[in-house]
Amino acid sequence: MVPVPAARVVARGLRLRCPACGGTPLYASWFRMAEHCAVCGLRYEREAGYFVGAIYVNYAATVAVAAGTVLILDWTVGLSLFRQLAVGITLAALVPVAFFRYSRSLWLSLDFLVTQADERQERQRRQAR
Repeated sequence: MVPVPAARVVARGLRLRCPACGGTPLYASWFRMAEHCAVCGLRYEREAGYFVGAIYVNYAATVAVAAGTVLILDWTVGLSLFRQLAVGITLAALVPVAFFRYSRSLWLSLDFLVTQADERQERQRRQAR
């Protein structure tokens, strides 16, 4: 197996494609992830709790967008507290839904990169014997 460059894996993740080959989409519908890649066979759906890390990715993106937008608007436009809360709460409700697919895709891509590095290290260890 030829190692895939990290930038390519992340780009595939951002395009919601298989991190290993980029051959098939990760999602069969808006919220339903395919079970595996039809081209290379990489399993997308893992054990229960596998995508908990994706929740943290989604949370970080939500906080960055909501808080960042409120702060920038406050500094540039000078929003009242009520408008700051309205914008912040609206974004806090919408961003997680909009970013859901990407957070799972990026988490799967990160896992693929870590697994790829572990497999490469294991092969090198075996060859050194």
